[in-house]
Amino acid sequence: MHAIASVALAVFLVVTGVMHFLSPTYFRTLIPAWLGRKRLLVAGSGAAEIVTGALVLVPGSRQAGGWTAAVLITCYLVSHGDALRRARPDRPRLLERPVGAVARLMVNVLYIAWAVAVAGSGP
Repeated sequence: MHAIASVALAVFLVVTGVMHFLSPTYFRTLIPAWLGRKRLLVAGSGAAEIVTGALVLVPGSRQAGGWTAAVLITCYLVSHGDALRRARPDRPRLLERPVGAVARLMVNVLYIAWAVAVAGSGP
């Protein structure tokens, strides 16, 4: 089971990282305006996800990759917390409403738990 969870996390990270380059406009919408440098942040986080996914995929670096994934995804909580702060019930998109922003935040907490579980499972 640990191998399946590890490979799934690796694939998730690599695919998400690649999507940063294929659909950068979407990922730029997730970055709070006050952070600035959205293009650089999207490209950098996409590259980091691809590299991290590769680390998770290789059994010898899986533990380090899992911890790297947990830290990387934790950094994304800044964006999700900002979305929650700006959420309003009258917004047209579900993810811009409080319930959607909370769901988005909770899903990312689950991603962190997944990465920590992979890190703890060892090679």
